[in-house]
Amino acid sequence: MNKNIDLKDLSQSIGAQFQGLQGRPPGQWPLAPRLMLALGVMAAVIVAGYFLYWSAQFEEQEAGAAKEATLRQEYTVKIAEAINLEALQEQKRQVDQYVERLQKQLPSKAEMAALLSDINQAGVGRGLQFELFKPGQVVVRDYYAELPIDIKVTGSYHDIGAFAGDMAHLPRIVTLNNMSLTTAKDGSLVLDAVAKTFRYLDPEEAATQREVRKEREKAEKQAAAKKKQGAAQ
Repeated sequence: MNKNIDLKDLSQSIGAQFQGLQGRPPGQWPLAPRLMLALGVMAAVIVAGYFLYWSAQFEEQEAGAAKEATLRQEYTVKIAEAINLEALQEQKRQVDQYVERLQKQLPSKAEMAALLSDINQAGVGRGLQFELFKPGQVVVRDYYAELPIDIKVTGSYHDIGAFAGDMAHLPRIVTLNNMSLTTAKDGSLVLDAVAKTFRYLDPEEAATQREVRKEREKAEKQAAAKKKQGAAQ
């Protein structure tokens, strides 16, 4: 009973301290109002500090942590590359050698006439009769040029087969495409095909193709950026 009375008296005493505060400076307030005011000011400072100062620091810290994770991942990749550097260099050397061997199988522009003569001589040497031997328009690719040749030869089955084998064993790359075999009235076979040979680009052509690739990549990037911007809107 005494305890309840004491608590009631304490509550009344604290409540009395909040009466008559109007017009009095906070420095002259009783203890309880001053403590409540101090706690309120402290809470306001904490809230204002969070939104005006600390939140930006928290965001900066999170961005720094994300960047740190990315850098750690890049570091791990680079460490693995550094460990395997010698093996990667050896692989590059082997690839360069392979590309060089392939390039040697491609004639230059000046050697194309001789290659066309070799193809013709291969057919004549097998006893075939050329009814058509027509080089087409050169098609320039990114790293090489392609020359299609429409051919039509007449001969026996074995001679045509041997001619196709000779094409595969030429020192330069020649492929037979779109092949069609028909039988002539005299019983011989007629081969219609497109022989394709390839040559490497001369310096001027290579420079032109590099510029074409750059312009194409630039246009693709611009189209992708416009598409992304349109999707965002």
